[in-house]
Amino acid sequence: MKYYKIEDLEIIDAGSEGKSVGKKDGLTVFVPFAVPGDIVDVEVFKKKKSYAEARILNIKTKSPHRVKPECAHFGLCGGCKWQIMDYETQLKYKQKQVEDCFRHLGKFEFPPVLPIIPSKNQYEYRNKLEYTFSHLRWLDDEDMRLRDAGKVLETRGLGFHIPGKFDKVLDVKHCYLQAEPSNEIRNSVRQFAMENDISFYNIRNHEGILRNIIIRNNTKNEVMVIVSLTEMNDKTKLLLEFLKENFPQINSLFYVINTKLNDSISDLEPVLYAGAPHISEMMEALRFKIGPLSFFQTNSLQALELYKIARDFAQIAEKDIVYDLYTGTGTIALFVAKQAQKVVGIEYVEAAIEDAKYNAQQNGITNTVFFSGDMKEVLNPNCTKRNGKPDVVITDPPRAGMHPDVVARLLEMEPLRIVYISCNPATQARDITELAKKYTVVKVQPVDMFPHTQHVENVVLLVKR
Repeated sequence: MKYYKIEDLEIIDAGSEGKSVGKKDGLTVFVPFAVPGDIVDVEVFKKKKSYAEARILNIKTKSPHRVKPECAHFGLCGGCKWQIMDYETQLKYKQKQVEDCFRHLGKFEFPPVLPIIPSKNQYEYRNKLEYTFSHLRWLDDEDMRLRDAGKVLETRGLGFHIPGKFDKVLDVKHCYLQAEPSNEIRNSVRQFAMENDISFYNIRNHEGILRNIIIRNNTKNEVMVIVSLTEMNDKTKLLLEFLKENFPQINSLFYVINTKLNDSISDLEPVLYAGAPHISEMMEALRFKIGPLSFFQTNSLQALELYKIARDFAQIAEKDIVYDLYTGTGTIALFVAKQAQKVVGIEYVEAAIEDAKYNAQQNGITNTVFFSGDMKEVLNPNCTKRNGKPDVVITDPPRAGMHPDVVARLLEMEPLRIVYISCNPATQARDITELAKKYTVVKVQPVDMFPHTQHVENVVLLVKR
């Protein structure tokens, strides 16, 4: 299609994909990096029958909710898309996203949505970040100007993938998502690798040694680092020694050899190079093991608030049997165990279930059992026959929501209460529409886990009629 211009477009809403929304002559226009209240000139580059996608050419009037982004990489990185919107307005549109999904996608009645719980920290809230090495970093406008002027540029980079560009990485100087020493470690590793001529990975040709670096931390300021390599040699050992000697904050240092065509290390065996085999996180009086491959909610402080809400909604009595579906490393299961007679945790990833069993043992919890496997296969009549019929089910599925067979099984089991935690209100609304055949939605509580993004967590209490 031929690009065309729309002038004086008023931005009236913020969409679920991080794009803001304007309307012109009945056409819905999605515009990234706009803020509700802006009046902008835009260029339409994609048009369908009922909507168009456009980019800002000029901001005519700035929204009163528009703020200067903290991060110098804003707009290129692809993360923190709402950093140009004040935090109160972010919360307003996250709450609206839940209400809109339930109202337009769900076919059930629900009470007024409770006010969203803000995140305790708006920056440095993540406990895990993964950075990618690339032999060919993304060149921004200033880089292109310098290159055209004849300056020889450093082409290697360490940072985040540019959205939509699998082979291009933004060389990140400072990221506000994780507390120090995260930036210091990443920048020092980049510098050391360049000075010692350790090759950065070429994803097109599958050449080079340094692939990724994962940095994890906890609320006690313990740090774990996992370096992903294609081979171990004298130079990479020097790099690991450099980290060991120069960063005493690193409590746990791993490397992993990855020669696959993808960056995932979940099916590989990390090797402990120095320090402890894991760090741990405290939630109330419970200690949770975090290994190099462990899943843990990425906002530790806000996860505690989320679990408190789930526990409060569940109203567990001492004789209740609780099923925790998609239990991960058993965090929620163990968090509610002392209120229950028994908790049954089910999770697809076997390694996560091993962590859950370890966490139960370390915390002296004896009334939990954990099973791994496909949820729709494990959650069968034999499961309830062996473990008892649940009085309460807590479910925290991935973004795709629950498989229809799992929803059908819940309707068969008929627990008294279901607490449904979701990171995707759209699929949550879809599943609750089915559950509403036997259940009433009693409470809806949004929680902000990821400030400056469009993502929202939502907790719903359903009670059997």
